Amino acid sequence: MIVPAFNEAASVADTIRSLQTQTAPPREIIVVDDCSTDGTGDVARALGVRVVRPPANTGSKAGAQTFALRYVRTPLTIAVDADTVLAPDAIARLLPAFGRPRVAAACGFVLPRRVRTLWERGRYVEYLFAFTYYKRVQDYYGKPLISSGCFSMYRTAVLHAQGGWSNRTLAEDMDLTWKLYSAGHEVRFVPEAVCYPIEPHTFRLMRTQLRRWSHGFVQNVKLHWRDVLGVPYLRSAVAVAFWDATIAAAVYLVALPVLALLLKSPWVLLGYVIDAPAVLVPVLAGAAPRREIGRALASAPAFFVLRTVNALCFLSAVSAELLFGRTLRRYEKGH
Repeated sequence: MIVPAFNEAASVADTIRSLQTQTAPPREIIVVDDCSTDGTGDVARALGVRVVRPPANTGSKAGAQTFALRYVRTPLTIAVDADTVLAPDAIARLLPAFGRPRVAAACGFVLPRRVRTLWERGRYVEYLFAFTYYKRVQDYYGKPLISSGCFSMYRTAVLHAQGGWSNRTLAEDMDLTWKLYSAGHEVRFVPEAVCYPIEPHTFRLMRTQLRRWSHGFVQNVKLHWRDVLGVPYLRSAVAVAFWDATIAAAVYLVALPVLALLLKSPWVLLGYVIDAPAVLVPVLAGAAPRREIGRALASAPAFFVLRTVNALCFLSAVSAELLFGRTLRRYEKGH
């Protein structure tokens, strides 16, 4: 079990306790204190886990996780962010996926730990939609787009064969997932395995995270496009995601308001919410088993605000990475 941590003193204790109380507890918990300055390592040691510290800050979560991989002595490796807590049976739920020899990674359902601010509410609806609908469809075809970086389980031997996590892009989880597909491995999504990360609660933090995610996605498309073209469903999923985040985003941000002005009809602006029923159906389906329908409905307007910011960030990343050659390399935390 690897927990990468840079200045996570405020959250790492909750993460560790959630790991120690699992129905299938990890054999060892390794916290990577990536040269923190806030006492993260001391908090972790006080809870009785192993703490390792690189000689210098690795500069990214990928670097911290790869540094810790040398200390893992178990056939399976779990990576959990230091701001994420797991449901008590999360690890036990993931284990059966590895009954298939070709499965190299498995991930679970992600929900924000806190749902209070506009941005947390938007992310809550976004996750309910994505993990109730998109992720299940992707798993049906055997190709989840990403084995989520906040909580995933891997075969240790396969991780070593891949050289661990790479920092060549800002989305190390996507990079590793697509490398696994290229090597002929399988990745599974297990919706019953639930984790709860802390999501950005302010616009500044959300923008920082979305900027990193957007640039990371474009960087991975640039890096893996030849391999992606060779995997039928993955090719389609990436194409749809890229179309939705570029052409659809441009229509959403530019075409609708321009049409409303040209046609002198405010009714055109209904296009901003015309797909609301399509979004709400899987969102409410995901919220119902958790008895959170009221929370989901109250949070729905925030999703459309977040989607607008997401579209702006992604179009900016596409322009920078593909048109102007300005590649983002600095890893910035989003909380």
